[in-house]
Amino acid sequence: MFFFMNRISISMAVKTNEFMEGILPKELMNLLLCLASNWGDAIDKSSLKINHLSGAMTNEVYTISWATKVGNSSRTVLVRIYGEGVDLFFDREDEIQTFKCLSMLGYGPKLLGQFLQGRVEEFIHARTLSAVDLRDPIISALIAAKLREFHNLDMPGSKKVILWDRMRKWLQEAKNLCSAEHAREFHLDNLDKEIDFLENSISEGNTRKIGFCHNDLQYGNIMIDDETLSITIIDYEYASYNPVAYDIANHFCEMAANYHTDTPHVLKYSKYPGLEERKRFIRQYLSDEDHEASNTEIEQLVDEVEKYTLANHIFWGLWGIISGYVNHIEFDYMEYARQRFEQYWSRKHGIFNEKQTSGA
Repeated sequence: MFFFMNRISISMAVKTNEFMEGILPKELMNLLLCLASNWGDAIDKSSLKINHLSGAMTNEVYTISWATKVGNSSRTVLVRIYGEGVDLFFDREDEIQTFKCLSMLGYGPKLLGQFLQGRVEEFIHARTLSAVDLRDPIISALIAAKLREFHNLDMPGSKKVILWDRMRKWLQEAKNLCSAEHAREFHLDNLDKEIDFLENSISEGNTRKIGFCHNDLQYGNIMIDDETLSITIIDYEYASYNPVAYDIANHFCEMAANYHTDTPHVLKYSKYPGLEERKRFIRQYLSDEDHEASNTEIEQLVDEVEKYTLANHIFWGLWGIISGYVNHIEFDYMEYARQRFEQYWSRKHGIFNEKQTSGA
C-alpha cells in the first residue's frame, strides 16, 4: 500500500539526507554512469539533482536527474530503495519478476537496472491520481478499461488464487506479533473460521473469473497522462492471480480513503460508491467494442464484488495489525485496522443472509 506522509521515520530520514547530499551507494552510482553512457550522456556527479518522493510505504523512492548534451534538456530516472520487513507481506523476488515481465509487456515503467539495495526504473511523465479523480466518470471509465486489460494479461507462473492462503499466512503473522490485548480486540482466534466461511460462501456463487490482479488499486497506484488520457497502473508488490471481483472490490473500498489529509488513516465509508456508481464502473469493465454487458452480467458481478469487500477488509485489517508492529512510519496502523474490521463485522450480515451466517 502507498501513502503520502509529511514525516518519515528517523532511519529513513538519515538515508534521505545522504541521498540529498549526493551520497549514493557505489553500485547505484556505477549503474547510473552506465545508463548515462548508453544514452550518450556524461554525468557530472556534483550536479545530480535528487528529489525524495514522500509516500512509499515499503520503499524509499527518489528521482535523479542530470543534464544531457542536447540543449538545456535533462534526463530523469526513478530510483527505488527497498525497505525492510516486506518479506512478511510478499516475496521481493517474485515482485521483481512480476515487474520485469510487465515491463517487457509494455505495462508500467521500464526496468532500467538493478543494484543490491534496489532498482532504477523509467520515470513516467504523468501525474498520480487523487482521491477526487476516482469519482470522475471519465477517469473512472478509463480505469475500468485498463483494469480489464490488466486482468487479461497472461503472466508466467502459477495461475492459482493466492488470496485465501495469503490471508491465512498474515493471520498467523499477526498472532505471532500481537499482544494478548490486541489478539482479543481483533478476535484473531476466530478469524480462521471467518476466512474459511468467506472462501466457501463466495466460491458457492461460482466466481466469474480469475485474472492477474493488482490487489492494491488505490489512487496512489494509478497514473494518468492528461494529454493522451492514458492510464498506467504502477507498484505491483501485491499483484497475483485472484478473482477479478476481489480486485474491483479493493478499488471500491479505496474510495473511502484520502491519504492526503492530516489523518490519512481515517476511512470515510460514507464515500463508498453507491449502487449506480458501482454499476457504471462494472458496465465499463465488462463492455468493450465487441461486447455490451447485459444487465444480468452487471448485477451478478456487482453482487460478487460486494461479497469480496469483506475479504478485502480482513486482508487490509491484518496488514494494518502487522504493520503496526514492524513499520516505523508515522501512520496509525492499528486504528486503520480497527476501521477495517468494524466494516467487516458491521456489513457481513447485510451481505450474506442469516441462513448463511448462522454457522459462521
